[in-house]
Amino acid sequence: MSSQLAIGAHVDQTDPIAEAKARGTTLVQFFLGDPQGYKGPEISYVGGAAGLKSDAEAAGIDLYVHAPYIVNVATTNNRIRIPSRKLLQQHMDAAAEIGAKGLIVHGGHVSKEDDPAKGFDNWRKAIEATDLKIPLLLENTAGGDNAMARHLDRIASVWAAIQEADGSENVGFCLDTCHAWAGGISLADAVEKVHGITGRIDLVHANDSRDAFDSGADRHANFGSGQLDADEFASVVRQAAAPVICETPGGAEEHLEDFAWLRARL
Repeated sequence: MSSQLAIGAHVDQTDPIAEAKARGTTLVQFFLGDPQGYKGPEISYVGGAAGLKSDAEAAGIDLYVHAPYIVNVATTNNRIRIPSRKLLQQHMDAAAEIGAKGLIVHGGHVSKEDDPAKGFDNWRKAIEATDLKIPLLLENTAGGDNAMARHLDRIASVWAAIQEADGSENVGFCLDTCHAWAGGISLADAVEKVHGITGRIDLVHANDSRDAFDSGADRHANFGSGQLDADEFASVVRQAAAPVICETPGGAEEHLEDFAWLRARL
């Protein structure tokens, strides 16, 4: 099984198929447009959305889209939550148009004064308000005391709230190894704990961490050059048994080294 585990990378959005081929992989993740902007998705592929979909299918390449970082559907601030929901729907529509296997989104956060329960319920409302044409994958995050998806207890609460929503069957989970480590989740039993909460892991973001355990710092590092224990890191990937996306620094050359490092340990 492990030798056949699909390992890909986060790549530039201009030509994801060429990026996949340069890495000898069958799956890639990318942004559609500006990850820090509210402007909405843009397809930069020369053949447009329809061309990207058919070319990826013909090449046997699975596409994953990462929603903009600024999406925060949990917040009680209307001026962020409402545009976030709109942006999430736009990226969902665009990701569905290119035939993506999933749209990955961060859990977001509430402010210090807020009751976290409001954030959990805002997630429920967001799922009900969004037409989930493809799987929406909730990703655990590294930082913030008021984050919805940093600590396991919060992940459990937000997941429980989502389960109450119509459309919850279209929500999955993306486990990020750097975020787990930096967020204070022990890698030794991370997969077991997450499975206990969600019953599923649909995608792994495999990243080494530049910073210390529970530092709250979201700084990805190439495999073997960060602070993750190599065996624990590989064990998370093995146990999760889900497709893997490396969001590590560099281009095809560095990613190929990361793939080789990981495969050698699987």
